[in-house]
Amino acid sequence: MASADAENGDAGGTGPAGARGRLPGAGPKAREPIGRGDPGRAGQTARRPRGHSVAEGDRSGAPADGGGAGGPGRAGERARYWQPAGLPGVDLLHAHYVRKSFSRHTHESFVFAAITEGVEAFHYGSDLVRAGPGQIALVNPDTPHTGHAGVPEGWTYRTIYPDAELIRAIADDTIALRGDVGFTTPVVDDPYAARLVVGVHRAAEEGNALAADSLLRLVTARMLRSHGGRTTPLTPRAAGARDAARARALLEERMAEPPTLERLAAELGTSPFALLRAFRAAYGMPPHTWLTDARVRRARGLLDAGTPPAEAAVIVGFTDQSHLSRHFTRSVGVPPGAYQRARTAR
Repeated sequence: MASADAENGDAGGTGPAGARGRLPGAGPKAREPIGRGDPGRAGQTARRPRGHSVAEGDRSGAPADGGGAGGPGRAGERARYWQPAGLPGVDLLHAHYVRKSFSRHTHESFVFAAITEGVEAFHYGSDLVRAGPGQIALVNPDTPHTGHAGVPEGWTYRTIYPDAELIRAIADDTIALRGDVGFTTPVVDDPYAARLVVGVHRAAEEGNALAADSLLRLVTARMLRSHGGRTTPLTPRAAGARDAARARALLEERMAEPPTLERLAAELGTSPFALLRAFRAAYGMPPHTWLTDARVRRARGLLDAGTPPAEAAVIVGFTDQSHLSRHFTRSVGVPPGAYQRARTAR
């Protein structure tokens, strides 16, 4: 149910309109494009927002950087991934996807995804959940999840990726909750909070770091109070859990040339099927899926450091740049070249 002060703006009532209840940096707009320029200023000359660079898919559907944000030939799908100036430890994604399908993957950061149009469906643990306009998808770090359209027209969302240290600091500052914190539900129906997420984006696009930081802290505190709690990592005790942890360490160490499942199990003194079951139980995915996700995450670090995509692909164990691009786009939402330009050209 929408809150009493919910105004029409971004489709689904998640964007502010009118003076009452307006969030800093969030101008009135009924339907916002995803492209260069201020999405809250229709009719004006398009411009690159101040203080950041933009990574976009080609809105015409032509491949961009080996396939655009949604893959080759996916007309109408578009994405902008960037790191705003003045918000360290935070990435932003504004995207519209139709046929896009995120493979099972994890993030080192938290995920706050405010849906503004359509519906996103995603697997979270063993459940398939859906999020629509006025709702926020919340994903904790290192939590396997997927993502795809829940309706034929796809979905549009604005996503914030705040790092875990920032969330812990906000939890300590606002609700005196220290240590490892997380969220207890993957989808929150809170139109006001969704407008706060949109406000973070729009303030950042306008170069208003003070407003963006303030709104980020407001929405985080709100989510922590209503759906947050302390998380305690489980200590592996059973033999299977210990084998899974050791297998993960070995795969990280030999990422570029990993052993087969049979050889990995033999090194650990267990059977392939027993290791497969234990690994899936511990990490929510089989070893080969986890390895692909780990390669993408390590490639992101290399790209952040300025390593060319083709070189990063070989270092982490992909056969070539196109192999990296395919898996990177399925996990991050934009190709590695576009991601690197947005992260380094600031």
